[in-house]
Amino acid sequence: MEMILKKNRIFIFLIGLLFLFSCNDRIVFTKYKSLQNASWEANKNISIEFDVEDTITPKDLFINIRNNKKYPYSNLYVITELNFPNGNKIVDTLQYQMSDKFGHFLGKGFTDIKENKLFYKEAKVFPESGKYIFSIRHAMRKNGEVKVIPFLQGVQDVGLSIEKIE
Repeated sequence: MEMILKKNRIFIFLIGLLFLFSCNDRIVFTKYKSLQNASWEANKNISIEFDVEDTITPKDLFINIRNNKKYPYSNLYVITELNFPNGNKIVDTLQYQMSDKFGHFLGKGFTDIKENKLFYKEAKVFPESGKYIFSIRHAMRKNGEVKVIPFLQGVQDVGLSIEKIE
């Protein structure tokens, strides 16, 4: 009987540790949009709305990309737009490395799906409270071509996360 109680205590302790380390109080906001058939259509903006109340504390913003093994490139070009409540906007063209020199995908994950947490804005202070809209679209082209790839295969989810800085 004492052995069973001891095992239960260890089990409860391990579950408690799991909850303790799995909770991330740095995350202020996170949201993903899934792409049908793991294919990102050219010129199709993915938009995510979020509310800002804190206009003092700087925060890190990340673009989150989940890709599978069908993603055919070693990098990713995107065009982002951050729309402010007052109508102002910031537009950026960004490039991210998606695989190493051997072709192994970067990011986290033990399966064929890799999660990439890509810096978007570092130590961003939002100037005003209200509703913001983040939009992103891919800008991938084949070498030597001007036309955007019509359907970018292998991208399953696109997201945005906002985290407190420690």
